[in-house]
Amino acid sequence: MEYLSQECYDRLVAELHQLENVELPRVKEALVEAREKGDLSENFEYHAARREQSRLLGRIRFKQRVLEFARVIDTTRLDSDKVRLLSRVVISNLNTHTQTTYTLASPHEADMSAGKISIKSPIAQALLGKKAGDVVEVNVPAGLLRLRIDSIE
Repeated sequence: MEYLSQECYDRLVAELHQLENVELPRVKEALVEAREKGDLSENFEYHAARREQSRLLGRIRFKQRVLEFARVIDTTRLDSDKVRLLSRVVISNLNTHTQTTYTLASPHEADMSAGKISIKSPIAQALLGKKAGDVVEVNVPAGLLRLRIDSIE
């Protein structure tokens, strides 16, 4: 089961619609055009179109599967006493004395440039279930981080 925000769910539905209704017909048309050029055994365009079709069908199946098992979280019903999925957390790195804000998101909507980290990341896993004021230690590739949770929204 995948827990998603409404924004992520809507984005995945739009991507699936784009893949099924724009990209797939384009690739099918390319296959038809390549087939018309004759001998398929040496037809590069045909083989490239087949690879593209296969890749595209895989992406479509993946998105369908994610949406099939997706559950949209109503963010208005979430409490902010503990860190959970879709919590916005302000943390202080006690090693470097810097403050950062992250939103814990599903892997499908994780985007570091937007401050959204995957719920499956080491930092998110260490923060889950903790309260404001708690200090956690996280092993990351760069070493051991000591983080204090300043606030949860």
